[in-house]
Amino acid sequence: MRSLGYVLTSLAVIGLAFWAYRENYRTQEAQARAQQLQQSIAEARQRLRVLNAEWAYLNRPDRLMDLVELNYDTLELMPMQPDQFGRIDQVAFPAPPRLPITNPVDVSNMEPAQ
Repeated sequence: MRSLGYVLTSLAVIGLAFWAYRENYRTQEAQARAQQLQQSIAEARQRLRVLNAEWAYLNRPDRLMDLVELNYDTLELMPMQPDQFGRIDQVAFPAPPRLPITNPVDVSNMEPAQ
């Protein structure tokens, strides 16, 4: 009976060792994936910073004014004046579409809810 306990205990230890070994490699794989994702996030943020810097460079007011002057004959762009702005209540929004009633319900004979 004692030898059966030794065998079961040793099998349990071997099983736990195998489980720990497998979990160790799963953890290392998850950490490697997390590190790869962090690196790709950092690269994306760096690209975003470069794009923001390029956007700011291309939208310099003096550069845009030079482009407007160069392309005035084609685009006929004029500087904006304060009287060109309006209020939101001056905007004519379209009326909401009317929904057709396809299955009318007669409620005239219904008792009032109490």
